[in-house]
Amino acid sequence: MKKTELDLLLRGVEELVPEKEFHEKLKTKKPLRIKLGLDPTAPDLHLGHSVILNKLKLFQDLGHEIIFLIGDFTGLVGDPSGLNETRPVLTEQEIKINAQTYEKQVFKILDKKKTEIRFNSEWMQNFKPQEFIKLSSVQTVARMLERDDFDKRYKSQQPISIHEFLYPLLQGYDSVVLKADVELGGTDQKFNLLLGREVQKFYGLPPQTILTLPLLEGVDGIKKMSKSLGNYIAIEDSREDMFGKIMSISDQLMWRYYDLLSFKTDKEIKSLKKAEREGENPRDIKYLLAEEIVDRFHGKGEGSKAKEEFKYVFQQGKLPSDIKEISIKIKNNDLTLPRVLKEAGLAASTSEALRLIKQGAVKIEGQKINDPKHKLSLNSSLLYQVGKRKFLKITIPK
Repeated sequence: MKKTELDLLLRGVEELVPEKEFHEKLKTKKPLRIKLGLDPTAPDLHLGHSVILNKLKLFQDLGHEIIFLIGDFTGLVGDPSGLNETRPVLTEQEIKINAQTYEKQVFKILDKKKTEIRFNSEWMQNFKPQEFIKLSSVQTVARMLERDDFDKRYKSQQPISIHEFLYPLLQGYDSVVLKADVELGGTDQKFNLLLGREVQKFYGLPPQTILTLPLLEGVDGIKKMSKSLGNYIAIEDSREDMFGKIMSISDQLMWRYYDLLSFKTDKEIKSLKKAEREGENPRDIKYLLAEEIVDRFHGKGEGSKAKEEFKYVFQQGKLPSDIKEISIKIKNNDLTLPRVLKEAGLAASTSEALRLIKQGAVKIEGQKINDPKHKLSLNSSLLYQVGKRKFLKITIPK
C-alpha cells in the first residue's frame, strides 16, 4: 500500500490495536473483511455516523470487502456503552422500521454493489441456549466490571442488568460469524471491540484488528451528536436544514467538523486556518464546509443553492423561495396550535410543540406566538414558522 493511502486510512483514527497486526494484514495484499455494526435504535443516520462510514468507504475504495452489519438482534438487547443507566429496550417493530431506514440511508455513502449488508438476527435467532452458555464462558464478571461505565454504575449502586453483560459478547460473536479481519467503531466502543478479539480467539479464529474513531460533537458543541439530544444533523435533512445547521455551529467547533467530516486535504485545511488567522471572516470558511457537506448528500451544486437561500433568508430577512403548502384536517374541538404543529410535522409531539411555543420559536404570518391557547380557525391558510429554518403554509379546511 502506498504511503499516501495509508495516511488517508489512518487520518483521524484515535486508536489502532494492535498496530503491528494491522500493518501485517495490509502487507498480505489480500482484500480484508472490514466490519462496521450499527444498532438501529433510531430512524435517522446523522453526520456523526458519517465519520465512521466515510472511513469504511475509503477501505472500500481501496479494494477491501465491506460488511455493514445492522444489529437488529443486538438492538433488542441495547448497547450499554457510555451509559449511566440501563438503556430502554426497543420493540421488534421499532427495530424493524429503523433497520429499513438504515439500509436505505447507508448507500448515500457506501457503494451498494460492493457492500455486504447483514443482519445479526440471521444467526442469533437460531442460537441455542447451550450456545449462549458457551459464549458467556468467554468472559468473567470481574473483567466485565473493569469496564468504565459498568464500574461507575456498580460503585454508585446503579442497577446493571444481566442482559447488558451479554451485549459485548454478542457483538464479538458477530465478528466470529462474519470472519472480520478489522472492525471499526467509535471511541466508546473500545471495550466491545477488544472483547470481540477474545471471542474470535475462543472460537479458534485469528483476532480482528480494531480502529476507533472520535465521536463527533453535536451542533451544541457539548455532547456527542445524538438524535435523542436533538443536537444532530441527519444525512436526510433537506439541503436548507443541513446548510443552516452547519452554519449554526461555533467558529471553534467548525474546525472539528473540518477534521472529521471534510474530504479536503490536511494541507487545504491548514491553509484555511491560516486565512482565518490573517483576518478572513470565519463565516466564509464555514460556507465552504456547509457547501461541501450539502453537495455530498444532495448532489453537486446543491450546496451553492443552499448558500444563496441561506443568505436570502437569514442575511436579508426574507422568506424562502420554495415554501411548501400542505392541508391538514382537524375537527374544530381538536383545533389547537400544538396539535396543528404536530400534525403538520413542525414538531415531533404536542409536548415538543408546547415547549417551542413557550420558547418563542413559533410564528404565524410573521407574528411570534407565545400562547399555546392561541385561537385558530377552520378554513384558514396561514404561514407558520418554527425556529429559523422551518416554514410551512398550512391550510385547515372546514
